[in-house]
Amino acid sequence: MVKHIILWTLNPELSEEEKQNVKTGIKNGLEGLVGKVPGLIDVKVHIDGRIASSTADLMLDCTLEDEEALKVYAQHPEHVAVASTKVRPYTVQRACLDFVK
Repeated sequence: MVKHIILWTLNPELSEEEKQNVKTGIKNGLEGLVGKVPGLIDVKVHIDGRIASSTADLMLDCTLEDEEALKVYAQHPEHVAVASTKVRPYTVQRACLDFVK
């Protein structure tokens, strides 16, 4: 199995209400990919419970069957659509950690 972890920082120009709406949209969009993307086992997007010491606004935690499934996920049209419409327009920083579990 492969873990795919992403940390995002939202655009600081967004209001708190906009940030909450964006986080909810990202969560619903990415978690909705389970069952649609081959090899994608589990997706959790953590949007609540952030404490002051955090340097990111939300976290994606995916489990995929293997490295090939990660490549498929990255290019899958439904994932690309979510990333292009719900994530990239509202984020200013992204950090990624992929590893074999």
